Amino acid sequence: MTKENLVLLADAYKYSHHKLYIPGTEFIYSYLESRGGKFNETVFYGLQYFLKEYLEGVVITKEKIDEAEKELMEVFGRNDVFDRSKFDYIIEKHGGKLPVRIKAVPEGTVVPVRNVLMTIENTDPECFWLTNFLETLLMQVWYPCTVASVSREIKKVVKEYYDKTATAEAFAGIDFVLNDFGFRGASSVESAGIGGSAHLVNFSGSDTIPGSTFAKRYYQASTAPGLSIPATEHSICTLLGEEGELEIFKHVLNTFPTGTIACVSDSYNIFRACEQYWGTELKEQILSRQGTLVIRPDSGDPIQTLLRIFQILMEKFGFTINEKGYKVLPPQVRVIQGDGISYSSIPGIFAALEQAGISAENLVLGMGGALLQRVNRDTQEFALKCSYAQVNGKHIDVQKSPTEMDKEGNLRTSFKKSKAGKLKLVLESGVFTTLREEESPEQKDLLQTVFENGELVNTISFDEVRKNAAI
Repeated sequence: MTKENLVLLADAYKYSHHKLYIPGTEFIYSYLESRGGKFNETVFYGLQYFLKEYLEGVVITKEKIDEAEKELMEVFGRNDVFDRSKFDYIIEKHGGKLPVRIKAVPEGTVVPVRNVLMTIENTDPECFWLTNFLETLLMQVWYPCTVASVSREIKKVVKEYYDKTATAEAFAGIDFVLNDFGFRGASSVESAGIGGSAHLVNFSGSDTIPGSTFAKRYYQASTAPGLSIPATEHSICTLLGEEGELEIFKHVLNTFPTGTIACVSDSYNIFRACEQYWGTELKEQILSRQGTLVIRPDSGDPIQTLLRIFQILMEKFGFTINEKGYKVLPPQVRVIQGDGISYSSIPGIFAALEQAGISAENLVLGMGGALLQRVNRDTQEFALKCSYAQVNGKHIDVQKSPTEMDKEGNLRTSFKKSKAGKLKLVLESGVFTTLREEESPEQKDLLQTVFENGELVNTISFDEVRKNAAI
C-alpha cells in the first residue's frame, strides 16, 4: 500500500505561510494541549501511530513534490503560493527526512486539562515554516486521546459501582465490562484501528479487530489486546421465524457447549425469551454448561428492560446474595446491554441496578458509535499553538489572548488564551503543572523527545501505555 503524500497533508492555507511569516523567522515552537472540555483530565495516546505511519524516515521525495505541485496549482489557480524549493531543500539537505523535534508526555499518561502534552519545533532555521505545517496531521492525535479518555472515564464509573455492589472475585472481570462494538459505526477502517486501540488502553473486550492490529503494528503488543467471544446476530436468530426461535436457541447452546457465548434475544419478545425459552425449556442445559450464556436485549429503554429481565432471570434461575448484600445470578447466566450505551447513560443503568439490589457484576456493556464516533476535537478542546519563536536571532514569547463577549455582552478573556515560551511538564507533589522551560531547573521535565530529524528516538509498548493509564 502506498503511503499518503505528506506534502499534501496540510490545510491548504498553510502553503502560503513560508511567505507570510515575518522575514528573518528562524525557529517556530508550538505545543499541544487539551484546553478543557467534557472531562477534567485527558489520556495522551496515539502519537506514536502518526509518527510511524506518516513522519518517520524519508517522507519527502521528488515524485511527491511533483504530484503536490500539480495538485496545488489546481487548488490555488496561481503559481505564487506553493514553493517547491522549500521541500526540495529538505531532500538536498536532509535526505527527505523532516528536520523537526517532537517531545511528548509518555503515552498513556493521564494529564489534567490545560497542560502541555506535546511540543514541536524545527531544527533547521530554513524550515521554520515546517513546524505548523505539520499541525494539521499531528492535531489528529485528538481522536485517540479523546476515545481513550471517554473509555477511561467509563471505567471509573464501572469501578465505582463494583466497589459498591460486586464481590472481590468479580473485579477480575472489570476489563471486560465495556466492549467495543464500534467498527461499523466508525468513519473509516483507519478510525476503527486508531479509536479501537485507544479503547483497549483501558479495557480488553472488543469486536473491533483493527484495534488489536494497530496495537500490534504500532505499539509492539505481543498478542491481540482486544478479546471476544462467539455471539449471534438477528440474521441467525430470525432464520426460522418467531415459532423457530427456541430451536435456534437450542442450536446455539449445542454448537458451543462450553465457554462464554452471547445470544441476542429480542428478535420478537425478550421477556418471553427469558421466561419461557432460556428460563424454562433450556434452563437445565444452561445450568449444566461449563461456561456462561450472555443474554442480549437490543431494544427498548435500557433501564426498564434490564430491570424486568433481571427480575425474570432471578425468578427462573435463582440468585445468591453476595457479601455486599446484592443479588447475583448463577455464573452460567449474565446479561449484555449493547443498545443505547454511552458515557451519559451508563451511570443511570448501574444506579438503577444498585437501587434494585442487583450487583453490577451481572451486567456487561457493548458500546458502538458513542465510543468511536460520537467524539470530536472539541470534546476535550484540543489545540496546537505557537508559544515561542526566534526571529533574526531574537527570542520571542508568542501568545494569543482573545477578548470575547459573553452572552450578557460583557467583555472577558477567552479560554482560548495560549501559553507563552518554551514549556515543560512537571509533577509537583503529585500534581501535573506546566512551567516555562527555564523555570525550576531542578524539576524533571516529563516531556520526552520522541522524534528528531526523521527518526523515532523513544518508542513505547502497548503494555507500558496500559500501565500508565491504569486507574
